[in-house]
Amino acid sequence: MGEAEHRRRLVSLAYPVYFELLAGVTAAIINMVWVARLGADAVAAVAVATNVENLLLGVILVAGSGTTVLVARARGAGDSAAMRSAVRGGWVLWALVTPLVAIGGYLCREPLAHLVLGGSGGDSLPLATGYFSIALPGIAVFFATNVVDGILKGAGDTRTPMKLAILANGLILGLDPLFILGFGLGVRGAAIATVLGRTVALICGFVALHRNDVLRQAAQTAHAAQAVQAAPNRTGSLSADARRTAATGLPMSADFVVRMVGALALVAIVARIGVGEVAAYGVATKAMYVATMAFYAVRQAAAIRTAHLLGAGHDERRAIGRQALLLAGALGVTAMLTLLATGPWVMRAFGSGGEVAEAGALYLRCLGPYLVLLACFIALGGVFEGSGGSPALARITSCGVALQLALAYSLSGSGLPGICLSMALSMALQCAAITRMYRRTERPTAADCDNVRLKISVTEPDSPSADNRLA
Repeated sequence: MGEAEHRRRLVSLAYPVYFELLAGVTAAIINMVWVARLGADAVAAVAVATNVENLLLGVILVAGSGTTVLVARARGAGDSAAMRSAVRGGWVLWALVTPLVAIGGYLCREPLAHLVLGGSGGDSLPLATGYFSIALPGIAVFFATNVVDGILKGAGDTRTPMKLAILANGLILGLDPLFILGFGLGVRGAAIATVLGRTVALICGFVALHRNDVLRQAAQTAHAAQAVQAAPNRTGSLSADARRTAATGLPMSADFVVRMVGALALVAIVARIGVGEVAAYGVATKAMYVATMAFYAVRQAAAIRTAHLLGAGHDERRAIGRQALLLAGALGVTAMLTLLATGPWVMRAFGSGGEVAEAGALYLRCLGPYLVLLACFIALGGVFEGSGGSPALARITSCGVALQLALAYSLSGSGLPGICLSMALSMALQCAAITRMYRRTERPTAADCDNVRLKISVTEPDSPSADNRLA
């Protein structure tokens, strides 16, 4: 396949993912604007609750990301039984994880609020507890939406998840003032608006799953195949489906969680410099998300494209990796130049002034080399996520985050520029490690393609589609 075709497909898959991610961040920022009218305690309560939800996202990524890769691989192989197995695996994991988080979180909502607020929590404690009492049971909707998105993306449709995200967050923005201020529900109103907006989007997501041509055809083919076979062992089949999805998605989830924990730990190191620097770092990080979300969009596109072609027996990892690096590198350089030129204006746009704005602008201007390296690392990681190399990728991330924190601690005496230097040095080593992995990706032979087909056929060894492919 031509390089131009890979690039075109990556762009086609990536841009809807970017706007999907951007919609969520934009809604979160505007949501905080409405909550801010209730006072500092309400802002603190919703802020810590949102951070908890971000960490919980790493839990369901096991199901969502694993399902995406397995569905894409089965789609490339034309294996309807394997695709149905991947979808089942995602929903089985959702059914196993959701009650533990939703019910357990609700029962432990007050101790959890104490934990994340630290100490007594003051007036924010009852507000955070009230938010958790609605948001944690509602996490079932959030988790289900993630699985729906994973299935659709694996089927090659990244536009529908984008539309669902825009719908959900648009509804949240419209319902926020109504429930927070209009009905006088305060922080609880923010949680109710969030759950309701996501519920409407989830219903639309189920409709989209039913209407998706790839999924519908796969379901019909799988049903027809089962009709001529002996009744399967349903319990054993569901268990195998869940294990397969978990094994695929767990390293991706671990990668996300490690980065989230590392980001939280870095805040504590920045706090050693000063309160103003913490505020500047927090605002600048939100601005940086606009760029980093584009890098993650390219990663998802590369993972989907790689898994799809491997399923079809075409090992195009090297070509996809080159194009992913090209796209992400261009995005990274653009972000570097933009922040270098507009750092002060960006800080003012987020409402910062004085010393905080100056510190934040300096941080954004020093961040350029790190952003370029981060873009390359994240994008190339998508190739390994789509081809089963996630465990090695997670190990590189874990070592890189540990090194970054150690360097940040030792260089914090230089202020925020020292923090930027620690981030860039750590990311340079991570890029060196993933480049070595990439160079070990040899050009495929006919035997390699046969091995790929055999690995995929193992998911349903008795299925007619597997027999046809091997034949």
